[in-house]
Amino acid sequence: MTAPIAFVTGASSGFGLATAVRLAEEGYRVIAAARRLDKLETLASRYPDQVLALQLDVADRAMVKRAIAELPADYAEVDVLVNNAGLALGLAPAQGASLDDWQTMIDTNCLGLAAVTHAILPGMVARNRGQIINIGSIAGDYAYPGGNVYGASKAFVHQFSLNLKADLFGTAIRVSCIEPGLAGGSEFSQVRFKGDEGKASGLYQGTTPLTPEDIAGTVAWLTSLPSHVNINVIEMMPVCQAPSALAIHRKS
Repeated sequence: MTAPIAFVTGASSGFGLATAVRLAEEGYRVIAAARRLDKLETLASRYPDQVLALQLDVADRAMVKRAIAELPADYAEVDVLVNNAGLALGLAPAQGASLDDWQTMIDTNCLGLAAVTHAILPGMVARNRGQIINIGSIAGDYAYPGGNVYGASKAFVHQFSLNLKADLFGTAIRVSCIEPGLAGGSEFSQVRFKGDEGKASGLYQGTTPLTPEDIAGTVAWLTSLPSHVNINVIEMMPVCQAPSALAIHRKS
């Protein structure tokens, strides 16, 4: 039997890298897609003939369409799509935030995820098999100061996932959304604070956050479920985090 094929975006680091590794170890042939080809090639060298490195900027619609249309024949029929590529930029309040940062988050987290899905989904429907796993965030459910467009973009991922499942009613295709909370071991915070290591590391001081391997394990669990089981949404937090009471600012 031919090994199933997984397509993982943002696979050069963090959740995406851990997911690509986990799925390769589970026996998948993995298309590892990201902008940084050198990191992908390092990964592919660890799994020869099993991991295909694909340079891809999900925010570039033409590049997405071309890259997926030109996949090698033995990698073309994607069984599992993991839409992981995404980022947060800044933590300023909306009135002081950068519009360019907002645009980048929308282009990547919303339009990029939609473009990859749009390119791969028709093949899944034609074959009547497949699974889409979108990586959202608890930021899409719980507002916090400075979350503004990042949180809104992850709310899009949540709702888009549910609406995909509604559209795919009557097919065998499954759709899930994983929504992690505080997570370390990736470049997420370094990217958010544009290389400010002090700010990035401060977020995790005194905590035991989720790890990329935790997310990868959850992806692997979803793929292992019987084909008649669909998990709509998984919300994950480390034990040190909780959905707490709404913040109230009190005048002195």
